[in-house]
Amino acid sequence: MTQSTGDIQIWGESLESSQPQEILAAAVGRYRPRIILACSFGAEDVVLLDMLHRIDPSVGLFYLDTDFLFRETYATRDRLIERYELKPTQLHQVKSLLTPEQQAEQHGEALWTSNPDRCCQLRKVEPLRRILDGYEAWITGIRREQAPTRANAKPIEWDNTFQLVKVNPLVRWTWADVWTYIKVYEVPYNPLHDQHYPSIGCTHCTKPVMPGDDLRSGRWQGREKTECGLHKAS
Repeated sequence: MTQSTGDIQIWGESLESSQPQEILAAAVGRYRPRIILACSFGAEDVVLLDMLHRIDPSVGLFYLDTDFLFRETYATRDRLIERYELKPTQLHQVKSLLTPEQQAEQHGEALWTSNPDRCCQLRKVEPLRRILDGYEAWITGIRREQAPTRANAKPIEWDNTFQLVKVNPLVRWTWADVWTYIKVYEVPYNPLHDQHYPSIGCTHCTKPVMPGDDLRSGRWQGREKTECGLHKAS
């Protein structure tokens, strides 16, 4: 499907006041089967998985397995597979081309400490680029409330970094909205959320957040880094 970035911008603006389910349905209707959900098994993503299951359970999803995810994250994945009866063809595990051992050999031990941007590039950005090459649109759980770098995100927009359409159905939702949905629909979620982890990434770069602190302040603590490179501001 050929669309100008201007057309996508106009379409995204037209959906500004729409509910997440309406945004999802519109995007799935236009791009299926070349649309996929990026799922980190965090609160926003399990909400989107539940919504997608109700709209069109055939839509696939992928997760970036950095080899450094929390055991609770893998357990959440398994609970979701069971709950939504996800088939192996629907759930794509995407990994770096380097094993952790190869990365250490080529770039030094604990790269996430010496050069976290490079670590994210190798274990997240490059694998993401590979999986997205096969699609016209991807669905993400980003919200404007999460960080200043996401404050201008649109419900649907052109992703200049990965050169495809980016769908952000929850962009206007608050953290409270996300949890209301999880509770109402009894969606399985990562138990780390109950231990002061609002944003969950790799074990080496994620810490708990105390009540009242910024929701993403637990990522890359002590550094100016706030994004892994997957969601650059347009």
